[in-house]
Amino acid sequence: MRVFIAIDINDQIRNGIGNLQQKLSAEADIKKSDVKWVRPESIHLTLKFLGEIKDAQCVEVCNITEEVVANHKNFELDIESVGCFGGKSPRVLWVGMGAGSNQLRELAKNLDEKFTSAGWPEETRDFTGHLTVCRIRNSRAGVKLAKLAQNYEDAKLGDISVDSITVYQSQLKPAGAIYTVLGKYNLK
Repeated sequence: MRVFIAIDINDQIRNGIGNLQQKLSAEADIKKSDVKWVRPESIHLTLKFLGEIKDAQCVEVCNITEEVVANHKNFELDIESVGCFGGKSPRVLWVGMGAGSNQLRELAKNLDEKFTSAGWPEETRDFTGHLTVCRIRNSRAGVKLAKLAQNYEDAKLGDISVDSITVYQSQLKPAGAIYTVLGKYNLK
């Protein structure tokens, strides 16, 4: 099974991202096939992607997540600014984090450390908290969207209360991923 650990977002943020997607799509003048917009109802803030695991490892994943979460207090996280991953010809457009980012990074770091000490591969990239808005399939579309994203660098979509962490199973389907909750754990 394919597994990841994430923070859920609220409807205000989902609606804000949906509106942002519509604006960017209209302003960018790009082909529909150039971009894969993420369905707002599927958006979450991934803390740790584990990929394919054996069914028997599910209990261990949930136990490690619960242990880490028990050592963190809940916090508010501002959702703001638009940016890109991938340089001059971006492959991903995202919405970033503002106030609360330090607590978020610490939570992600502790998860990675615990999983690494339990024998899982260590994350090789620095954690950058983000919500994926779209995946870009065409370099020209990427250049256009990167330029447009600069107009939304100061966008503020709202905030979320980070009070729980969810372990998800992700099943990839042609119509989009199906997410199943394997465990949900409350911060203290």
